[in-house]
Amino acid sequence: MTEEEQPVLDFAPRGARSGFRLARLEVLNWGTFGGCVWGLDAGGENTLLTGDIGSGKSTLVDAITTLLVPPQKLAYNKAAGADARERTLRSYVLGYYKSERGNSGATARAVQLRDNDTYSVLLARFVNEGFGQTISLAQVFWLKDLEGQPARMYIVADQALTIAEHFTGFGTDINQLRKRLRRASFEVHETFPPYGAAFRRRFGIDNEQALDLFHQTVSMKSVGNLTDFVRQHMLQPFPVEPRITALIGHFDDLSRAHEAVLKAKAQVERLVPLVADCERHAVLMADVESLRSSREALRPWFARRKATLLERRLESLSAELLRLDERLASLDERRARCQVERDSIKHSIAANGGDRIESIKSEIKRLQAELAERQKRAGRYDDLARSIGLPAATDADAFAANRATTETAREKAESDQATAQNDLADANVDFRKLRTDHQEVESELTSLRLRRSNIPARMLAVRANLCEALGVDDDALPFAGELLQVQPSERAWEGAIERLMHSFGLSLLVPDAHYANVAQWVDRTHLGERIVYYRVRTQRTTERSLLRPDSLVHKIHVRPESQFWNWLDLELARRFDYACCETLDQFRRETGAITKSGQTKGGGGDRHEKDDRHRIDDRSRYVLGWTNDAKIAALEKLARDLETRMQSAGARIATLHAAQSAIVDRIGSLRQLGGFDSFRALDWRPLAAEIDDLEADRLKLESESDVLATLAAKLTEVEATLGNVETSLADV
Repeated sequence: MTEEEQPVLDFAPRGARSGFRLARLEVLNWGTFGGCVWGLDAGGENTLLTGDIGSGKSTLVDAITTLLVPPQKLAYNKAAGADARERTLRSYVLGYYKSERGNSGATARAVQLRDNDTYSVLLARFVNEGFGQTISLAQVFWLKDLEGQPARMYIVADQALTIAEHFTGFGTDINQLRKRLRRASFEVHETFPPYGAAFRRRFGIDNEQALDLFHQTVSMKSVGNLTDFVRQHMLQPFPVEPRITALIGHFDDLSRAHEAVLKAKAQVERLVPLVADCERHAVLMADVESLRSSREALRPWFARRKATLLERRLESLSAELLRLDERLASLDERRARCQVERDSIKHSIAANGGDRIESIKSEIKRLQAELAERQKRAGRYDDLARSIGLPAATDADAFAANRATTETAREKAESDQATAQNDLADANVDFRKLRTDHQEVESELTSLRLRRSNIPARMLAVRANLCEALGVDDDALPFAGELLQVQPSERAWEGAIERLMHSFGLSLLVPDAHYANVAQWVDRTHLGERIVYYRVRTQRTTERSLLRPDSLVHKIHVRPESQFWNWLDLELARRFDYACCETLDQFRRETGAITKSGQTKGGGGDRHEKDDRHRIDDRSRYVLGWTNDAKIAALEKLARDLETRMQSAGARIATLHAAQSAIVDRIGSLRQLGGFDSFRALDWRPLAAEIDDLEADRLKLESESDVLATLAAKLTEVEATLGNVETSLADV
């Protein structure tokens, strides 16, 4: 192995002090240390603080304790044996140094060195000489109200910081200090837990109990019971309950395994009789197959028997056929004799005046046929008239009135049919639109449940195609809405902010390194959507302009860990510095403003806009934020509303279908009724009267001639005989 290939081990120089040691402590406006930056140079050595009572020894010790111990565990001035309420964080920030009585002399009031507009800073620098490492811890305190405890900001930096250089000269807005520290890549935290985790990780402190021990030793005056002290502050608790829970779970697993073995044995015992039954079944199936073969062998024997019987049947049928042939010949001869006799009798009847009677019978027969046809048409007409609410046509006037009413009713029915068709078409269009909207909402819900972003699925699909083509992760090209969120305390302004920043929230942020590839892909690809993207340059040193006190930007939270934080901070200040106006008087005074109802004012105060195409509280259109629980709930409610509306639309379509069918049936009946163009084709009553008259004439002629009566009786007898012969002939 060459010297270049040998690994380099990171050893501390000989004689160097390893481990992080306090090098310098700085305080600004802390207790009685005010007016300038006060420092204590410990140099990493053991340091002894001495001085008179009230000289500030405990104040500096409390400063170090404040930097390292969680706020809820702090007990100030405990090293001096003071009461827990003697000193507080508020007393240190305001600089309480004595108490004095008022003019009445009844109560004592604390006297402070500073007013409520000042701020305090604690800073400690720790150095590991053996490895050349420096870590700075700092906390900033300021007062938000007159009575409460001060607000805090926690800072961790991997370099040497000083109060004079890094924590002064920012004005009166603490937010400006916070943003300046973040731009310098320092870790800025709002609460102690992430701050404590950050410096413990750098110091190599694995457990919070070490800091508890530090706090106890700093403020310890005496130890009452050494055993209890060691057990409480220096030993880790043994996890008895998880071990017992694990043993119980293991015992349950063994019990279930034992039950499974017993169950398997019982199943085997139950299957043994089943095997015996299967063997017996096989024997029975063999016997059945043998019997089936024997049965199949009977078929040829029965076939021979059947053939013999059929031959005998054929012989019997041949004999019967000969007998019937002879019977047919006899009946044919008898029918011929009857026909000759019938013709002779008819000739005799005609010779004695029978021609008139025959002509009357023929006319009656013709009139009866026409009567039946007219009665059939009249019955059909009456049924159609009743189906549409018209009276029966008993005379020509009623027929004419029905015909006039039919024309008017048919025109109205056709008009109603056109209206019903239009209503049905509109209802189908509405139903299809509701179904399409419901499918889009369900698709969006499916997409939202698989992610945390509020960006619509169609826009995410465009970004997914872009990132796949470029070979990068989706996080490399975020939407602005994924990095911005309305602060929880400003929910009343959320709808107006979402409406104003909707287009900006759907914009892609493209780092400078990906800009050329993104521009090329967008130019050559048909997106099917409208997309806006911003080129985020790596070097952008423009300072943000001062914001209005009630600016909308103060209500927006930018995702802290995002690499686009600086760009978004400047862009928000440049584009959305709108005054949030509670009243219209304030709205009219401002040059750039917005109201809670969504009305905006810009362009130097001349351009006004309010877009109410969608409800301002419609969360289904919200795009800001890095959690989508509220949007999912809103879309689920919208899906339920659409389902209810679809059910109502379906019921309306069914009703319209039924109404249209009824109209079509009515039009058909009216058209059939209009096909009857003459009352004469329906008038059967005159025919019935004429038939009655002819019948009377026939009876009169027949009663006046005895010869005709005798011949008519004989003719009736011969025709009856001829009918019987023809019936017998047909049967044979």
